[in-house]
Amino acid sequence: MRAVRFCSHRAGRLAAVRLLVLLAASAAAHAAPPPAPAAATTSTAPALDKFDIRAQLSPRRYTTLAAELGAKVKRITVKEGERIKAGQLLVSLDCVIQAAQRDKAKAALAAAERNYAANTRLNELNAIGKVELDTSIAERDKSRADLALIQATLSKCNIYAPYAGRVVEQKVRAEQYVEPGTALLDILDDSALELDFIVPSRWLAWLKPGHTFRVFIDETQKSYPARIQRLGARVDPISQSVKASAVIDGSFSELIAGMSGRIELAPPEGRGQ
Repeated sequence: MRAVRFCSHRAGRLAAVRLLVLLAASAAAHAAPPPAPAAATTSTAPALDKFDIRAQLSPRRYTTLAAELGAKVKRITVKEGERIKAGQLLVSLDCVIQAAQRDKAKAALAAAERNYAANTRLNELNAIGKVELDTSIAERDKSRADLALIQATLSKCNIYAPYAGRVVEQKVRAEQYVEPGTALLDILDDSALELDFIVPSRWLAWLKPGHTFRVFIDETQKSYPARIQRLGARVDPISQSVKASAVIDGSFSELIAGMSGRIELAPPEGRGQ
């Protein structure tokens, strides 16, 4: 009797184990399949490849005009933002001392020339020695050099515009004393506004000087024609990019230096990015 009970108990345990195995197998069969390996994610293209190329308008030429001698500012003929013409008088310095020195130099030269003329006549008459004649020649030449020096100094009393453009900033005021090297005015030439930007170096296969495109300017919310002027002489080995310079193709009064925008430039069909 005891043996029968033992067999029955053992058979029940085996049945329970089989049931657990079947349930585990069923659950594995109906479980969701493992996720497929993720496809290689396309690396995020850099901004250059998306053609989000930014650029800023800059003048063709710009400079700071400075005083070349120590003097008081007598007059400033222009104001900030004003247009100027090439050769226009911009700043006048008070050079009364230098003018007096010029008059003195002129008088000294006149005396030296009269002395030289007299010695030359005496030399023709053999009435003067060679040393005296040579000394009068040297005095004449020295007086000429002194006058040339003061005239060159006086030429620095008036500052003229080296080219047409606009006044950016006035740095001094009338009646102010300035030392040599003191900045007076910042000016720029806006006859042609330029654009400097960076493009992928692989664009060199098709991007050449003279290539036309458009640029959208943020401040005016308008698009303008532009033209490539030159390309950089060296490719950056890290970013694989190269500098490009362009110019606004035309004259637009609303555009001023410092404005910025987006270059509307893309490879032609078949060239890819």
